[in-house]
Amino acid sequence: MSLADTQYLQIIENILDHGYYANNRTGIATYKLPHQVMQFNLAEEFPILTTKFVAFKTAIKELLWIWQLQSNDVRQLQAMNVKVWDEWMREDGTIGKAYGYQIAKYKQLDNLLDMLQKDPQSRRMIVTLWNIEDLPDMTLQPCAYETLWDVTDGRLNCMLIQRSGDMGLGVPFNTAQYAALVHMIAQVSGLQAGQFTHVINNAHIYENHVEALRTQLERKHEALEAPVLRLNPEIKNFYDFTPEDITLEGYEHLGKLSMTVAV
Repeated sequence: MSLADTQYLQIIENILDHGYYANNRTGIATYKLPHQVMQFNLAEEFPILTTKFVAFKTAIKELLWIWQLQSNDVRQLQAMNVKVWDEWMREDGTIGKAYGYQIAKYKQLDNLLDMLQKDPQSRRMIVTLWNIEDLPDMTLQPCAYETLWDVTDGRLNCMLIQRSGDMGLGVPFNTAQYAALVHMIAQVSGLQAGQFTHVINNAHIYENHVEALRTQLERKHEALEAPVLRLNPEIKNFYDFTPEDITLEGYEHLGKLSMTVAV
């Protein structure tokens, strides 16, 4: 059974059994628990759910849009047949000064890659999308907003901090894409992927997702083995990755579960 399913479904069960019920800005009430954590050894397993389908290729395209293209232009995503940001697109085609814009603004990825080469024992390897000055000019302030990086014994470790986590839709997507990011950055830095920790400050389940997630919980004992992530070994520069260079081998799942995104 995939460790992603084990850890994720435990959080889902805890929220449904013990979560605090409250309203929020979206108008759709949630059940929530603070400070939920999942942790994976990426050398042993790739964390993606098997108890429901996770759109891995879509997740990878969004990841490259943020980290490689360092873009805030939704039209670039639409050109890749990805529509996950359509609800937040402004008339100018952008999401304001959010996500990839902040990586580009301060050359944060380039700085991280440089530190991994020149000072891998630095304790200051942080990429943050939470720029207080620019927050008012974002159509959605970043949810998965910060990564902290560490190199130990030739392995690249990463902690992803998420201020707000839609457990039904967003979190499975974010876990898979950031685990892939660790593998990608490790490869181009001459390292192995190590520990990946996903911290969610406000882990919530929207009221209209409860039925689908209860169905997923019923699949718990049918969970399958985790797939294997394959990267094109020829890629030595992060900016050379394409979606075709990042694949899952043996990804089997128990089918889609329909949930509506809360805007």
